[in-house]
Formats: sequence, C-alpha cells, structure tokens
Amino acid sequence: MAGVAKLFDGHILDKSNRNVDLNHEKYQGKVIGLYFSAHWCPPCRGFTPILVDFYNKYGSEKNLEIIFISSDNDEESFNEYYQEMPWLTLDFKEREKKNELDEKFQIDGIPTLILLDGNSGNILCKDARQEIQFNDKQGDRFPWTSSSETTKKSSRSCICC
Repeated sequence: MAGVAKLFDGHILDKSNRNVDLNHEKYQGKVIGLYFSAHWCPPCRGFTPILVDFYNKYGSEKNLEIIFISSDNDEESFNEYYQEMPWLTLDFKEREKKNELDEKFQIDGIPTLILLDGNSGNILCKDARQEIQFNDKQGDRFPWTSSSETTKKSSRSCICC
C-alpha cells in the first residue's frame, strides 16, 4: 500500500476521527477511490448518495476503499457533509495536502472520483463518477481501467472551485 500511503503522509482519518495507517494489511490489494467533493456543490450533493449506495452494496465485494478530499470552505460544512459518508477522509486541516492532490491529479472540477491501485498508487480510472452514475451502475467492469472508461469529461461537474 506504500503507493497510496505515501500520498497522504498519515493524514487520513476514519469515521471516529482516528488516524488510519494505509500501510496496514487490511488495505493491501484495495482499490482506493479519491473522492474530491464539497458540501456547497449541487452536483456533489447529487452524486454523494449514489456513491454511498454503490460503496455500501459493492465496496466489500469490489475491495474498494474511498477517501473523501474536501473542497469545503470551512470545517463546519466539511463535518456536516462528511456525516453522510461511510468511508475515510483526508483531515480537513490538511489544506496544503489537499491542494497538492488537486494539482497531482489535475482536479479541475468536482465531484471527481479517481480510482488508484492501493499498492502501487497508479491511476486505474480518472472518471469513476461517470462509470458509477451513468455507465456501469453495478460495477460489472470495476475498476474501469482506462480502456473501459469514457475519455470525455462529464459536463455535469461543478467547475466553480
């Protein structure tokens, strides 16, 4: 897991606000979804329940873990929004790390869901949102490697951030 763990320098929290070690054996072999989203973004608010449903139904079977990376403007909004999510998060206070990830993954709109190979950190799918919401709702082709994903950007993204 060193690949994804290195990206975060230990700043990942679980639902109980405890630090998570992504090098732990329970994360070995996982597909890691980086979910860039914000409470104030209407398309995000529409997609989050769809992603929660997908995660709850298929996350264990598909060996998927998700990390929420917030574009919220304040911690109160972040906390309110994160309550709706059953997965991990980048500590909201880590704004510099969030900006690094935005740049590294060329995030130019939200919501964006990128899938990574947890062990190597390599990108598997740059637009998993499109797959979950429109193309492959049951995840039959998961993890949607670049050969199966649509290359066209979704026009449904909020690019105001």
